[in-house]
Amino acid sequence: MTSIASGPGRYPSGFGASEVKARHLRAHILVVGWLALAMTAVAAQNTLPVARWLAVHMFLLGAVTTAILIWSEHFAVALLHARIPDERLSTARLATANIAVAGLLIGVWSATPVLTALSAALLVAAATAHLVTLVRLGRGALGGRLKPVVSYYRAATAALIAGAVLGWLLTTGGAGGPDRYAGLRLAHLHVTLLGWIGLPVLGTLFMLWPTVLGVRMRDRTTKLSRWVLWLTGSGLLVAVAALALGWRWPAAAGLVLYAGGAALAVDLFVRTVRGNRPVSAAAAWMLAAATCWLLVAVVTDLALLATRPLAAAQSGIDALLPVLLIGFVAQILIGALTHLLPVVLSTGPKDRATVRALLERGWLPRLVVLNTGVSLAALPLPGPAATAGTLLAVAAGIAFLALAVPVLVRSGRGPLKTPDSAAVSRRPAAWGTAAGVVVTVLAVLVANSGGDTGGGTAAAGATGAGTGTTRTVAVTLDDMRIRPARIEVAAGTTLRLKVTNTDAQRHDLKVEDGPATPMLSKGDTRVLDLGPVTGSREAWCTLPGHRAAGMTMDIVVKDGSATDHSGHEGHTSAATEGNATDRNGLDLAADFSTGWQARDADLAPAPGGTVHKTELRAAHTTVEAAPGVKQQMWTFGGTAPGPTLRGKVGDVFEITLVNDDEGMGHGIDFHAGSLAPDRPMRTIQSGERLVYRFRAEKAGAWLYHCSTSPMLQHIGNGMYGAVVIDPPGLAKVDHEYVLVSSQLYLGTPGSTAQVEKMRQNTPDAWAFNGIANQYAKRPLKLKAGERARFWVVAAGPSDGIAFHIVGTVFDTVYKEGAYLLKPDQAGGAQVLDLVAAQGGFVETTFPEAGHYAFVDHDMRHAEAGAHGMVEVSD
Repeated sequence: MTSIASGPGRYPSGFGASEVKARHLRAHILVVGWLALAMTAVAAQNTLPVARWLAVHMFLLGAVTTAILIWSEHFAVALLHARIPDERLSTARLATANIAVAGLLIGVWSATPVLTALSAALLVAAATAHLVTLVRLGRGALGGRLKPVVSYYRAATAALIAGAVLGWLLTTGGAGGPDRYAGLRLAHLHVTLLGWIGLPVLGTLFMLWPTVLGVRMRDRTTKLSRWVLWLTGSGLLVAVAALALGWRWPAAAGLVLYAGGAALAVDLFVRTVRGNRPVSAAAAWMLAAATCWLLVAVVTDLALLATRPLAAAQSGIDALLPVLLIGFVAQILIGALTHLLPVVLSTGPKDRATVRALLERGWLPRLVVLNTGVSLAALPLPGPAATAGTLLAVAAGIAFLALAVPVLVRSGRGPLKTPDSAAVSRRPAAWGTAAGVVVTVLAVLVANSGGDTGGGTAAAGATGAGTGTTRTVAVTLDDMRIRPARIEVAAGTTLRLKVTNTDAQRHDLKVEDGPATPMLSKGDTRVLDLGPVTGSREAWCTLPGHRAAGMTMDIVVKDGSATDHSGHEGHTSAATEGNATDRNGLDLAADFSTGWQARDADLAPAPGGTVHKTELRAAHTTVEAAPGVKQQMWTFGGTAPGPTLRGKVGDVFEITLVNDDEGMGHGIDFHAGSLAPDRPMRTIQSGERLVYRFRAEKAGAWLYHCSTSPMLQHIGNGMYGAVVIDPPGLAKVDHEYVLVSSQLYLGTPGSTAQVEKMRQNTPDAWAFNGIANQYAKRPLKLKAGERARFWVVAAGPSDGIAFHIVGTVFDTVYKEGAYLLKPDQAGGAQVLDLVAAQGGFVETTFPEAGHYAFVDHDMRHAEAGAHGMVEVSD
C-alpha cells in the first residue's frame, strides 16, 4: 500500500519532516481562516453586498483551493517518488493564489473592475505555475502504481485556469444577453465544481480510500483510474465548451461521459470496502457520503440539461448548489482533513491517535446533522425547510472548526497530550463554547433571512420634505433588467419598493446607502422600505456581472413643484397636491385591474367576398393603457388601435366613419388605398358621417389613422389601426398574429404637458396593440413545432420598431410589399425593422416548449412596455 504520510520523496539539503509539518500547519491555518470568513459572510447575508457570492467564493476559492494546492503537490511528490519542490517557490505560489483570491473578492465586493481583472490574471498565473510544477515533478521521477492520479491534478489545474477566465467574463457583464450569460455561468459552475474540485477528489480517492480503510488497493485500480480520468476529463471538456457556446444537447452528452466515469470509480470504491473495518470510521463515512452526493448532483444536472432550455435549467442547477457545495465539497474537505491532519501534523503513532481522537469527537451526530441539512436544502420543500437545512449544515461545519482550530494551535507547540480525566472534564465547557458560537450565528442568520422589508429604516408615512407622501412602486427583476429602470419622486417622499423576481435565475436588489433584499428565487417578493427619500441614488442586483450587464435602477429625487401629467395614481397620502409622478415610473410589473382583458392578437383569415363594409365610430374612450393606469384615449371603434381590417388584392373596402365625439372633428386616412384625399379624408364634425371607399391594389401591412390636424396628437392619443392585404399565394400557417406598435402618452389628451411630451418624443411607455406590457401578463400561446406569422405595423406617431423574438430565427421576412427572405433560402433574419407607418410580417417555427419573449429591440422601448411573451407548450 502506497504511503501518503510524508511520501517517499527526497528532501532537499537541510529540509526534513519537521519543515514539512510546519508548512502544512501554516497552510491549513489559511484553510481554516477562509472557512471562518465564509461563515461570517453567510451570517451577514443582508448587510454585506454580494454576501452569498462572497460566502461561496471564500469557501471554494479560498479554503478549498488552498487545500487542493497543498495536497495535490504533497500527493504528487508521494505518488511520483519525486523530490519535494523548493519551499520558497511553493510558498510563493500559495501566497500568490491567496492574494489573488482576496483581490477578486474585494474587487467584486467594491465593484472595482480593474482590481477584479488584475486579480483574475494573478490567479491564472498562480495556477499556471502550479501546473508547471506538477508537470516537472513527473520528469525523471520513479513513479508508482498510482502515477496516473497526478494527471487528475494537472487536468484540474487547467480547469481552474478556465474557471478563472469564465468567472472574470461574468463579472464584467460582457457575456451578452441573458441566454449567453446563463450558458457562461453554467460553464463556470461546471468547470469549477466538477473540474477543479471534482477531478482531484476522484483521483485522490483512488489512494485515499484504501488508506482510510487500511487495506491494499485492488489490482485493477491503476487501469481503472486511467479510464475514469479519460471519461470524466473528456466529458467535462465537451460539457463546458458546449455550455459556453449555448449548446444544450452536447453539454448533456458531455455530462453522460462524466457521470459514467464517476460511476466506475464509485463501483471500485464499493468493492474495496466490503468486509473491511476502516482505520478512521469518521473519515470513511464522510468520504462515502460526499461521493454519493456527487453522483446525485451529476445525474440530476444531466436530467435538467436534457429536459430544459439553458435559462430554465439554470434555476434547477442553482438548487443543486447546496448538494455540491455542502454535501460534496465541504464533506470531502472535512472527511479528508479528519484523516490527513493526524498523519501530517503528528510526531508519532501515539500523537497521531490523540489528534485523530480529537478530530473525530462527535463525528456520528455531525455526519447525521450535515447530511440531513443537505437533504432539506436540496429537496423541493417549503422555504423554512430549506432554511433549516442550511442552518444544520452550518452548525456541522462550525462544530468541525471548533475541533480543528485547537488541533492546529496545539500542533504548533509540540505533541498533543493524550486526553486524561481533566481533559475529559473540560469537554462540556468546550462543547458549550462551540454551541454558543453556533447559536449566535444561527440567530444572526434567522434575523437576516426573515421579514418582508429586507432591512428598511423608516416606517410608512414618515414625514419629510415631501409632506408625508408615501409611494409604493412595484419593481420586477427579470431578463437581466430591473423594471422600471427609473423612478422619480418628490423630495421627502416615503418610498417603498415591492420587489418581485420573475426570472428563472436568482436575483436581489441592493439600494445605495440603503436596504437590500435577500437573494430571491423565481416568484419571491420582498418589500424594501427606504423611508423619506431626500437624495438620488442607484439600486442594482449584487450578483457579479449583473450590475455591469445593466441590472440597475435610478431613483431620482425631484423638487415638489413639478406637475403630474401621467394620470398614474401611485400615491397614498392626505396631501398629494404638487407632488410629482415619474412619467417613466409606471408600475409595468403591477397587476391589471380585476376583469381586465388583453387585446386578442390573433388575426382572423380574410373574410369571403370582394367587398368589405365596416362602420368605425370616433369617440373618447377610457381604457386601461398600462397596469392599473386608466387613460382617456381618442379611438376608432372604441379601441386603440382600432379594429384590424383584412382582405385580398383587388378587394374593395367601404368604411363608414361616424363622429360621436362631441366638440371635436375627426377624419381618416387609409394608406392601403390610392385616391385623392380631398373628400374621403376630410374632417367631419360631431354627429356627421362619411363613406370612405377604396380598392386595395397592392398587398402589404398598412396603417390607417386620423387625418385631422394636428395628426401628432390624434395618432398619439390612439386614433390608428392596421389593414392587412394578403400577398397572392400566401401560405397557410398554424397561427397568425397582428401587433401594432405605438407610443403611449399619458395625461389629459391635448393638454399642454401631453403635447410637449409628444413634441419632445418622450412618451411614458411603448406598447403593442395599445396597452403597455399586456402580452407579458397574458402571453400568446401555441405549441412546439407550430408555425406562426406575425404581422407588424409601426403606428408611431414618431418611433418605428425593431421587432425581435428571443430564441427564434425568422425564415420569412416580408416588408413593405416585398419578400426579403423566404424559407427556401439559406439565410435567416433576426429583426423586422420598420420606421413609423411601415408594415410587414415575419414567420418562424418554435422548436421546443418554453417562453419566448418578443420585443422592440430598441431596448428603451422594450423596457418601457414594448415587450411580450410567446408561451410554447409541448
